[in-house]
Amino acid sequence: MAWQRPDNRTFDQLRPFKFEVDFTKFAKASVLTSCGDTKVLCTISVEDRVPPFLRDSGQGWLTAEYRMMPGATPERQRREFMKLSGRTQEIQRLIGRSLRAAVDLKALGERTITVDADVMQADGGTRTTSITGGFVGVAIACDRLVKEGILEKSPIIAPVAAISVGIIEGEAFLDLNYPEDFAADVDFNVVMIDGKNLIEVQGTAEAGSYTRAELNKILDVAETGIQELTALQNLAIDGSE
Repeated sequence: MAWQRPDNRTFDQLRPFKFEVDFTKFAKASVLTSCGDTKVLCTISVEDRVPPFLRDSGQGWLTAEYRMMPGATPERQRREFMKLSGRTQEIQRLIGRSLRAAVDLKALGERTITVDADVMQADGGTRTTSITGGFVGVAIACDRLVKEGILEKSPIIAPVAAISVGIIEGEAFLDLNYPEDFAADVDFNVVMIDGKNLIEVQGTAEAGSYTRAELNKILDVAETGIQELTALQNLAIDGSE
């Protein structure tokens, strides 16, 4: 019997995506991204300094911090302060790596962009939603630096977006919510730039293994979803102007 999706989506259908731009007042840019019942607030800060290893290099930097808010899940999450869990560290490094691929750091100059991704509500796909919403915020922040005369042109190279794909009962499904993520035999997170080229592929067989043919199917389904996300990102960025 084929897996029946809890929300009756087709195998290659995204959950409803929504970008609420300028959700907060003081950041250079902010975006509340909703992916189904997952909600992530990304705030973007820009500082006129870089890490020590980049001083006097003429190159900028982009980094990310990721946190799960206490009320994001049915059971309260304890706040992480000085000691971050391995999961949190891995996810924020992924967000930073992914979004750096979208920015010409030389064109940014000696400035640091910080993306703070705070998960307000978690129902699967928090890291991919952080990347997808984080790019919208970074692009808007860079456009504002140009309008303020701080930059001559936007350092954005191309849009970056991410999505999850899982294999459940032998079939590939796009954009897993929590029940599907829990049920998946194989779970992937795929990050792409401009809906064409891969930045990162994270994949694990939770039970058994997967074939090369299944991997190809996963990437095909992910590419279709990411191209849809890229179109939604562009609409959100254009609408902020």
